[in-house]
Amino acid sequence: MFDKLETLDDLLEMQLKDLYSAENQLVKALPKMASKAKDGRLRQGFETHLRETEKQVERLEQIGQTLGIDLDGHTCKAMEGLIAEGQETMSERATDEVMDAALIAAAQRIEHYEISGYGTAAHYAERLGQQQVATLLQQTLSEEQHTDTKLNELAKNYINAKAV
Repeated sequence: MFDKLETLDDLLEMQLKDLYSAENQLVKALPKMASKAKDGRLRQGFETHLRETEKQVERLEQIGQTLGIDLDGHTCKAMEGLIAEGQETMSERATDEVMDAALIAAAQRIEHYEISGYGTAAHYAERLGQQQVATLLQQTLSEEQHTDTKLNELAKNYINAKAV
């Protein structure tokens, strides 16, 4: 994947390339998730997160320019797997209510992966004195955490009860 991982700068670059790949994969997956969702609030949540994810990709591109890093050329295998699992779930025969609950579960797995990646990258950037980069990563981290919270509330307060 990388020729060398000798410094925290190397690790930050690896994290950024991984996140960039992950977000670009998610931009392609979210419309499918939205179209599969039967609950209007869930569908709207996926559509909103798609627009947010597109902005997150732009933010990563800005970070790449700031650091002089080309973020292309890497494939995030973890996101590939998470999306593949989600697609497998979407192909299952299920009631609308159970499918919506399954979509939330798949989306939360993705969010938790992103939260971990952005938290790590933001910490690396802070340690390296890259405050502007850290701030941008923190902004995305906050958005991912907010999305996870909204999904959790939707599941616990509404969708899961309908799926019983």
